[in-house]
Amino acid sequence: MSQPASAPSSFQTEKTFRSYNHEQGKSYAQIRLNYHPSLYQTVINHHTSTGGQLDTLLDIGCGPGTAVQTLAPHFTHAIGLDASEGMITTARSLGSVTSTSEPVRFEVSTAEELGKNFSPPIQDSSVDLIIASNAAHWFDMSGFWPSAARVLKPGGSVALWTSGEIRSHPSMPNAVAIQAVMDQIQEQDLKPYYMPGNLLVRSRYVDLPLPWTLSHPVQEFDKSDFFRKDWDTDEEFFVEQPEVDLDTFEKMLGTGSVVTRWRQAHPDAVGTEQDVVRILRREIERLLQQAGVEKGKERVKGAVQGVLLIVKKKM
Repeated sequence: MSQPASAPSSFQTEKTFRSYNHEQGKSYAQIRLNYHPSLYQTVINHHTSTGGQLDTLLDIGCGPGTAVQTLAPHFTHAIGLDASEGMITTARSLGSVTSTSEPVRFEVSTAEELGKNFSPPIQDSSVDLIIASNAAHWFDMSGFWPSAARVLKPGGSVALWTSGEIRSHPSMPNAVAIQAVMDQIQEQDLKPYYMPGNLLVRSRYVDLPLPWTLSHPVQEFDKSDFFRKDWDTDEEFFVEQPEVDLDTFEKMLGTGSVVTRWRQAHPDAVGTEQDVVRILRREIERLLQQAGVEKGKERVKGAVQGVLLIVKKKM
């Protein structure tokens, strides 16, 4: 879907995922893909090569815990935070351990608080690496960056990444026409349900507020050490980017916040032929069949353009 003409103008609190219950968190965990090992290795390599240690990992907006569970074996201690009780309940049920077999700690907290009121709280200057996977666009960055500076050790890192916008892969039959349908549904049906955070994702964090771009800059971070890496459509951002059947495609789109908000506004259409995702599915089926794909064997593949940002705290 096409990129927005302008960046979001202000922060708006995300409420869609915060309201998830345990069953919604469980469904989210089952359908969302993990990130490719090369992404995780890039984070670890940059963090350690720039003076970062591997004692304590903190995942903000951890959801069901996918990223912290993957990186925890590199660290002595690991904590996952999310504002959603349902997501945290799911993460606890899935579980994970660190390099010392210590269980990952999962707690409910916003990105702005960062566990300040926990018992015991997350101590100042105690965290080596903060990560946020497909979550930073929901943070109030003017509150997050000072809190990150508070809990990070000198030389610690903040790694933020997002998968950006998923488009139809050019290798698919009738890919151009399928992309046009996706763009049309986005413009006509889903656009009213976009929040500023969704626009940050679509632009791959080009306008994500950084410590030195805030109206009150956070001086603890070093602009000269800023790191950005982009993934193009021919690089692997997720652990796998397979072709999927259209039942799976519907479930994957259903985990998106924009579709969730559309469905909340149209409860009678959910699961029917009037559901926005079902409408898209039927159009994709038609276009694939038009290109010669046998009915019942339609499959789709997405093209991902991701980005990773790493910010260092001064030594």
